[in-house]
Amino acid sequence: VQLQASGGGLVQAGGSLRLSCAASGRTFNNYDMGWFRQAPGKEREFVAVIRWTDGSTYYASSVKGRFTLSRDNAMNTGYLQMDSLKPGDTAVYYCVASTPRGTYFSTRTSDYDYWGQGTQVTVSS
Repeated sequence: VQLQASGGGLVQAGGSLRLSCAASGRTFNNYDMGWFRQAPGKEREFVAVIRWTDGSTYYASSVKGRFTLSRDNAMNTGYLQMDSLKPGDTAVYYCVASTPRGTYFSTRTSDYDYWGQGTQVTVSS
């Protein structure tokens, strides 16, 4: 599976951005697709994940209520809608995917087999 992330950019605090993650290489029908982010000098952290089969989602507490995941099955593309952005959201965002680990959602980087290139999100104050 290859993942192509796009949609990053510079936005003012309170603004919105939508990231896209296009999957290719094999039929993408039984995967979890998620996002991690890494700010300068910080460890990579989990942001959100969506289960492709049923659209169920899980969010980090820091973004819950502000970020929303969705998917387009026909396009094999997932989206991360980011609203009410804060300067603390500034980071490189990485799209990831893996086969589901049972019924729960993993927040560990080691559980995700496929990684896209990062896309920079910068939120100015």
